[in-house]
This record gives sequence, C-alpha cells and structure tokens, in this order.
Amino acid sequence: MISLEIDLQPADNDRLANFCGQFDANLRQIEARLKVEIANRGHQFRVTGHDESVKAACAVMQNLFANTDKEILTAEAIHLAMQDATIDAALAPPEQEDAQPPIAIKTKRGLIKGRGPNQQSYLQKILSHDVNFGVGPAGTGKTYLAVACAIEALQNEKVSKIILVRPAVEAGEKLGFLPGDMAQKVDPYLRPLYDALYEMLGFERVEKMIDKGVIEVAPLAFMRGRTLNDAFIILDEAQNTTIDQIKMFLTRLGFGSTAVVTGDVTQIDLPSEKMSGLRHVLKVLKDVDGISFTFFGVRDVVRHPLVQRIVSAYEAYEKQDSTNP
Repeated sequence: MISLEIDLQPADNDRLANFCGQFDANLRQIEARLKVEIANRGHQFRVTGHDESVKAACAVMQNLFANTDKEILTAEAIHLAMQDATIDAALAPPEQEDAQPPIAIKTKRGLIKGRGPNQQSYLQKILSHDVNFGVGPAGTGKTYLAVACAIEALQNEKVSKIILVRPAVEAGEKLGFLPGDMAQKVDPYLRPLYDALYEMLGFERVEKMIDKGVIEVAPLAFMRGRTLNDAFIILDEAQNTTIDQIKMFLTRLGFGSTAVVTGDVTQIDLPSEKMSGLRHVLKVLKDVDGISFTFFGVRDVVRHPLVQRIVSAYEAYEKQDSTNP
C-alpha cells in the first residue's frame, strides 16, 4: 500500500465542486472503480491503495480536473476517462518518439478516438488492412468505430460508398406475416447501424446519402452475386451468420474496398444445430496474410459501468459451468 499526494490547480472553488461532484460522488466513483481511497482538503488530495491503482487514479484525477473549466463532469465522463487511463496504460513504458500518434476521426459530433490501446490498435489495423475482424462483448465499440472509419474513408474519397450489412436471423417464418417488403421486414435488425450514422453525420445528411446510394444499409441476403469495388463494407453481428453466408460475404470484396466484420461469439442466435460462421472463419483465416484480428475484452467496454460487470459475471459463470458439467 502506498499514498500519493497531488495538488490540483488552479485553486477555483467552482471547478473543485464540479470535479468532486455532489456529496463527493465523483470521488467515490473513482475509488470504487480503481480500489483506492481518496481524501482531500481543498485542492490537496491524498490517494491511498496499491501502487498500480494509485498511479492510475492520480492520472485520471489530473485529466478530469483539467476538463472542469469547459465541461460538467458526469458519471459517464468519469467512466470513460477511467477507460482511457487504465492501470495497464498507467504502468506502460513511455512511448517511443517514432510511435504512431493516436488516430482521431472527425465527425459531426466531434472527434472520435479509440479509448485505450486495444481500440487504438483496432483503428490502426482498419486503416492498414483490407479485411478486418473485431470480436468481443457488447459495448466495446466494435461497430461504432468501424462506422467512424467508413465515414472518414468516404469523406476523404478513399471509397465511393459505404455498405452496412447485418444478418436477419429471423427473416423467415417469424417475420413472414409482417407488412412491407424484405427491407422493411428486416429494418429493426439494421437500426443500430442507422443510429451510429445519424449520430456521426446527422439525420438529413444520412437520408440524402441513402437516397443517392452512397450509403447502403442492407440484410446479408442482398449481398449474394455482387462484387463490391471501391466500398467500405461492414458486416455487423457476424456471429449470427452461417458458414456459407460469411464465406459468401468475404468473397464479395472487390478492388479498392475495405471490409470489417464484427461480432460477439457469446451471443449467437442461430439454431443450435448450425455452427456460427464467425467462430468457423476465425479458425480458417487465422494465418492468412493481409487480414487483421482484434479481440476485445471486458476492460474495453465503454458503456455504463454495469455493462462491464454483467459481461464479467457471465464470463465467470460460463467458465465455472464448463468445468462443472
């Protein structure tokens, strides 16, 4: 156990109140997440705990206080700041001078950056590989960051269109009696992709680009027989593809195109007798040059802190269940 003292300047009572939160709620959140104790008198703070945790907590506190003059700190902002300044990052050796700078993608909502080394690595790989796989639990930014890369590629004229694809697992009998054509029947499955586009570009601009065919959002079945040149293609929820479907999708890739395949192998909705195409393709393509793989874990979750705990609980339960059949 160690204790470190930090002095957060400038001495401004409004900024201090913003930093600490009502009834010191922000400090308690940092304590709970990083397993430390924080005591303060004015702008003097003492952080006590294990070496790694104390260093990480001090880094988080200094970064958060620096932002108190331009934003109101919320529980979400503090959670995301702690994702950026994980214990691993705090202990990492200083970056070399020739290390690549963090990637930042400019969108309507501002700059989008990878939170933590794994997300940054994911962005780097997408920019340098034609086929990319992002695999991990919910809330790790797999699809969101891929959509951001697609928008960046389109705006810089690296591609001429964006194609967003999802398998419609229940597009057979269970949706057969719903009104509308095939696209309308599977629209609920594609909604998360629309949401990401709307957030980054704005509703009106996205609708215009869809009308012009610059952005295409389609069920996986619509990809058969096509060759996709000069396009940025994202296959989301790939764990719900069959072996034949994901093979079909990957062989659509044409010249000047980039493909990103995302999925969570712990949330497969296929009938039990069918093997997930994502599980299968990770084994088949693992040694193929030119293909990148990024595997996200619990620590990469950037949603509500409870999501991280839920994912951890399920992982622990499944491990225990597999060892005690």
